[in-house]
Amino acid sequence: MNIKEFHYFHELVKYKNFSQVASFFNVSQPTITMAIKRLETELEVKLFVRDRSHKQLVVTPSGEQLDRHVTQILNELDVMKKELSRISSEKILFGLPPIIGTYYFPHVAPELLRAGLIDKLDIFESGSNEMLNYILDGTLDLALIGSITPIVDAKLEAKIFDRTHFKIAVSENHPLAKRDSVDFKELAREKFIILDDRFIHSIAFNKMCHANQFRPQIIHRSNDVHILKAMIKENMGISFLTELALPPEPGIKVLDIADDNQPEFLLSIVYRHSHVLTKLQQRLIEILPQKINL
Repeated sequence: MNIKEFHYFHELVKYKNFSQVASFFNVSQPTITMAIKRLETELEVKLFVRDRSHKQLVVTPSGEQLDRHVTQILNELDVMKKELSRISSEKILFGLPPIIGTYYFPHVAPELLRAGLIDKLDIFESGSNEMLNYILDGTLDLALIGSITPIVDAKLEAKIFDRTHFKIAVSENHPLAKRDSVDFKELAREKFIILDDRFIHSIAFNKMCHANQFRPQIIHRSNDVHILKAMIKENMGISFLTELALPPEPGIKVLDIADDNQPEFLLSIVYRHSHVLTKLQQRLIEILPQKINL
């Protein structure tokens, strides 16, 4: 077995056509045919059969199982190439979801500057769910990621370093602004302005609504916290946000959620389990978990 054979096999599973795969790799059709035969001989299994009644190639159960393993092998090879190509570079490909980047990162930036790390960071912004995929496929070295449950994946190292609460944000002109806390069930008739599905907030918000047995009236979804806050200040609706995104500011009153069982916003440092940390990356991990006063 060799890597080329795995590539040929994987594409044949996808296309189920020898001619298309040969054209894809710019080789002759017999090259693909012989590669598949070598795999079948070495593994002592049949990987494909021809369904002559429908004139198509069918992947056998053994072929489907092999493709699961081949997919993992090819993905790991791709990650390996990315990592090896960056070994000599002093740059750190670093992921930051928008809220963490806006409201947490500035608190640790001075220490990173003193440690000479700021100019070593190539920062990539995306939602937490997308960020996990970028870590897994080797696009990023490290990321700060928000979640409502601990990140558990055999391929990842995920270290929780802080927990914050979710809050309700209302206009200072809203009737609830006279209070300091609220039971979530009291919000059943309120109009909500919330972050869209790229944010972990939507999962936590849905859990709270489900637990309190009501369907929320959502008048707007946004991926921009600043737009969301501007709408709150105009008393167009209320919102559900991590306290990380709610430092004191004019026009907005922040309320505690009084419910006993509610999700937390977890902050984690995440990187691949197989990734060998450089000295710069190790230093970054030492600095990032510094607590901040919210």
